[in-house]
Amino acid sequence: MSVAKGSQSGIGGERGAHYCSAATERKSVICYTCPTNLRRKRGTMSEDQENQQREAWFTLSGDVNSDMVHRVFEATSHMTEDGIDTAHVLVQSNGGYVSDGLCLYNFMANSPINFITYNGGAVASIAVILFLAGRQRFASETARFMIHKSHATASTGSRPDALNIIVEGLRADDNRTESILRKHIELSAEQWGIHQYGDLHLTAREAKAAGLVTEVADFAPPRGAPLRNI
Repeated sequence: MSVAKGSQSGIGGERGAHYCSAATERKSVICYTCPTNLRRKRGTMSEDQENQQREAWFTLSGDVNSDMVHRVFEATSHMTEDGIDTAHVLVQSNGGYVSDGLCLYNFMANSPINFITYNGGAVASIAVILFLAGRQRFASETARFMIHKSHATASTGSRPDALNIIVEGLRADDNRTESILRKHIELSAEQWGIHQYGDLHLTAREAKAAGLVTEVADFAPPRGAPLRNI
C-alpha cells in the first residue's frame, strides 16, 4: 500500500482521509481497509450503539406491595449496571399499600435513572403516587386515573383504642400522600371536595389539565427496542 506524496486530505478535501492503491482502483474517496479509517468507523458505530443502549422500555403491573418494591429495586440496579440513563415505564395498577407506594415514589423520584411513566389503562389509588415519580408522565387517550383517601377495615369486635390507632394511621397516610399530590397537581375546589369524601376519577385530558400528565400520548417503544417486564 502506498500513500500519495504531498496529499494532506482525500478527494473532495475530506480531512483525515488518504489515498492508497486499493482505494484508487475502486475509485473510493476513503480507504476503509486502512487501520486509521477502520478505527474511525468502528468508533462511530460503538458511539451510536452506546446512545441507543442508554434508553430502555419497561412494563410494571400488579399490586403496589413489597414484592413490587423488590422488583423495582432489582430492575433499577440492573439499569445502572447497564448504563441506562432513561427508563420508560408503563404502569398498570389499581393500588396497594401506602407505605410501599411512598417508598417507590421517593426511590424513583431521586434515582439517577430518569424515569418516564405512562398510563395505558388504569392507574389508581396509591399507584398514582408511584406514577408521579416520573419526571415526565404520559397517558393514553383512553386511560383513567382514580385518586382517593386511605381506607382500612377494622376487625369485628375491635376495641375503641384499636380503632383510634387505625384512624390515626389513616390520617398520617392521607397527610403524606396529599402533600405529594399537591406538590405535583392542581385540582379545582370541586375536585378536591370529591377527593375529600370519595373517589375522584380523571380522564387523560382532565389529568393533563391538572398537571398529572405532561401530555396525552401512548407508550410506544420504537421498533427493535428491547422491552422488559419488571
